[in-house]
Amino acid sequence: MDADLEACLPSTLRGPATKIARIAAGLSGAGVYRVDAEGRSYVLKIAGPRDAVDGWRARTAILRAAADAGVAPAVVHVDDERRAVVSELVVGRSFVARIAQPSTRDAAIGELGAVLRRVHALPLPDGAVAGREPRALLAEIWTGLRGFPLPAWTGDVVRRVLDEPPPPAERAPVLSHNDPNPSNLVHDGARLLLLDWDTAGANDPFDDLAAVAVFLRMDDAACARLIAAHDDAPVAASLPAGFVYLRRAIAGLCGAMFLRVARASGHAGARGDETFALAPTLGEVHGSIGAGTLSARTPDGQWAFGQALLKASAQL
Repeated sequence: MDADLEACLPSTLRGPATKIARIAAGLSGAGVYRVDAEGRSYVLKIAGPRDAVDGWRARTAILRAAADAGVAPAVVHVDDERRAVVSELVVGRSFVARIAQPSTRDAAIGELGAVLRRVHALPLPDGAVAGREPRALLAEIWTGLRGFPLPAWTGDVVRRVLDEPPPPAERAPVLSHNDPNPSNLVHDGARLLLLDWDTAGANDPFDDLAAVAVFLRMDDAACARLIAAHDDAPVAASLPAGFVYLRRAIAGLCGAMFLRVARASGHAGARGDETFALAPTLGEVHGSIGAGTLSARTPDGQWAFGQALLKASAQL
């Protein structure tokens, strides 16, 4: 076992029987490891070399607050010197399956809305910076994709998002998770928790709600129930304008982000025969991933996800 990694653990978890195995590496260069010790399992995350100390401390404070509020896995140990955090490993059942199953769908939507309400009730840290407006981030990403062969129809979708001004803000900024995609939702049979709080910060509460609605392919009726559960209020007859706008903008933004990741992963880009009608839907992409014929970790999977999200944006 790597002595440097073991040094990041609390003394109670160190010893010859402790096992540490790498899980993944974050975009910032952070290392993520599974730790098995004393008959239990944990996650060790060590900040990457490009990760600023102040930023790490701010994120760790948010993670601790979220864990204390019961919306993130429990934090077991923090090593400020090594910038390492040890959290409980939550082995979850598929929350996506709970949403998809008619018998559990309404309860799952209610639980998701309530958990996001608890996230948004957490205090904003001092000096919290508001998240960037989706159009600004989309414009930056789209500019960076110049020179990469893209399906012609994707440009029309992106221009539609970029040309649409956001409606006036309806709600004050709150502490948002900012990445509630299905891979960050884990249900252990009793609790729904959010993982990966690295991008958490101040944002419009509709941002989290719209993002999760896009990735879980919620129709308008399901979105209305989600917002009602979040607000602890009756289901409204229509969706708020800010939510509708952000749902469309976030689908476009995430689609462009997946295309950028596909390019960075080595995808060759468009062949020239791609059309909007032939582009996969989010349902088809999720189905292929569930069947094991596609993976979001591969260039082809990222390419398919990017097109599917942009197609969803066009249809919202």
